[in-house]
Amino acid sequence: MSALNYKHLHYFWVVAKCGGIGRASEQLHLTPQTISGQIGMLEEALGYTLFDRIGRRMELNDAGRMVFSYADEIFTLGEELEDVLRHRPGDRPLQFTVGVVDSLQKSIVYLLLEPALKLPETLRVVCREGKLDTLLAGLAIRGLDIVLADGPMPPNSNVRGFSHLLGECGIAFFAAPALAKRCKGAFPASLDGAPFLLPGEDAALRPRLLRWFEKEGIRPRIAGEFDDGALLKEFGQAGAGVFAAPATVSAQVKKQYGVQEIGRTDALVEQFYAISVERRLSHPAVVAISAAAQRRAAST
Repeated sequence: MSALNYKHLHYFWVVAKCGGIGRASEQLHLTPQTISGQIGMLEEALGYTLFDRIGRRMELNDAGRMVFSYADEIFTLGEELEDVLRHRPGDRPLQFTVGVVDSLQKSIVYLLLEPALKLPETLRVVCREGKLDTLLAGLAIRGLDIVLADGPMPPNSNVRGFSHLLGECGIAFFAAPALAKRCKGAFPASLDGAPFLLPGEDAALRPRLLRWFEKEGIRPRIAGEFDDGALLKEFGQAGAGVFAAPATVSAQVKKQYGVQEIGRTDALVEQFYAISVERRLSHPAVVAISAAAQRRAAST
C-alpha cells in the first residue's frame, strides 16, 4: 500500500460525517466530481472500497466503518491539538484507547477501568467495541493501548501480544420475576427445561456453560443466542429466558434489569484479560488496572 494521503482521508471523513458527497461538497467548497475522484484514489491506495453505492446513496461498508473510526480519531485529535495550542498549552489529557470485546459484560468493563479513572493525570478514555480479531488488528498497529477480553489471546493469532489475567469470578443466573417463579426448586436442577439465553459463539463463557450443563445433567431449552451481551439481557429482562452473568456484578444486573438471581456456582467461572503488545506494561492507565487486579487477587 502506498503512503496514506491524509487529504484524501479527510475528504472521506467529511463525506461519511455529512452522509453524502453533495453535502460534503458544500462544506469543503469543492465540486462533487473532485471529492468523488479523491475518494476513489483513497480506495485504490487502501485496496478496499469504503462505500456501498445504492442508487444515489452511499453507505459505509465494513471496511469503511473501520477506516472511519480511525479517521474520526485522527481528525478529532487534530482539532483538539489546535484547541490545546490555542487555549491550554501544557494541559492536554492523557489518552487511553481501549478495545472491548463485545461479549464482555459492560459493568465488568467499568470495574476493570475504574482504577485508571482515579489516576492524578487528566485522562481521556476512548473505548472501541468489536470482535476480538478486529481489535487485535487495531492493537497490532498501535491504534489501541490494550484490549479487554473474556479470554486470553488465541494460540493461532497472527498478532504478537501478551495476555494479562485481571481476575475471575463465579457465574450467577438471572430471570425476570415471572420466569424466576417457574424456576423454583433446587439449583441447578431448576434450570432443566427452562428457556435459556445463550451467549454467542465468540463468548468464552459459551463452551464452559455447555460443558457445565452436560456435567450437571441439565438440558435447558435454548430460546436464543446473542453476540451482544446487552441485547441478551434486554431479552432476559422481558422474560424470554434465563441468562448468566458474572456473580461479582449481580447487584448491578438485578438493579438495572429488574431481574432476580436464581442461583450461582463457582464451578463455572468467567475470566477477564488485558491483552497488550508489551510483556511489561508501561502506559500509566494499564499499569493502574493491572496493579489493582493484582491487589484484588492477593486479598482473595
